[in-house]
Amino acid sequence: MSKPSCPGTLYTIQAGDTFFLLAQRFGISLDAILAANPGVDPNNLQIGQVVCIPAPAPPPCPGFLYTIRAGDTFFLLAQRFGVSLDAILAANPGVDPNNLQIGQVVCIPAPAPPKPECPGFFYTIQPGDTLSELAKRFGTTVKSIIDVNPGIDPRNLIVGQKICIPERRCPRGTVPYTIKQGDTLEAIARRFHTSVQRILKENPSLDPKNLIVGERICVPARND
Repeated sequence: MSKPSCPGTLYTIQAGDTFFLLAQRFGISLDAILAANPGVDPNNLQIGQVVCIPAPAPPPCPGFLYTIRAGDTFFLLAQRFGVSLDAILAANPGVDPNNLQIGQVVCIPAPAPPKPECPGFFYTIQPGDTLSELAKRFGTTVKSIIDVNPGIDPRNLIVGQKICIPERRCPRGTVPYTIKQGDTLEAIARRFHTSVQRILKENPSLDPKNLIVGERICVPARND
């Protein structure tokens, strides 16, 4: 049977040590030490015995959690969210402000900013995506995408990141349609009494083999 990993640090028992004294020394509860050391008799600790000291639970964040992006610094985050640099440092003990990592989660001690509504649909960034290509594909502009995604870094799109794509306006003679789960261009064409060719003509960047649920397309009016 494999030995369970230690959710903290390993400690070698010294003369006079007890789990109660270790709990006080390391600022954790006695129950936490007992739970991290199943099978260890707390009444018979041996000098030289190695036990697990679990890491103390992090204090609750007096604000909201934020994921570090490229170019972020605590100074810039303090300015962006209207808090002091000292407040951010105090809310993130143990975090090196000079070595922030992309994807690292930190605490911002301020009310969470309201999430803007998406006037369109959400798209998940794929490898190779750029805002200019997405704007062309979905019939919008780079500025429109940036406007509905405050804080987005157009030079550092992260694969898996969800962004809002604003709705396109359909020209006269066509009607807007939002792609649903299970849709195909053939089924949409039959539903609107038109053809796949006409749909593709109105939506030249549309990939018929990769329809995106929530994407808004323009469907030509019925063929007479």
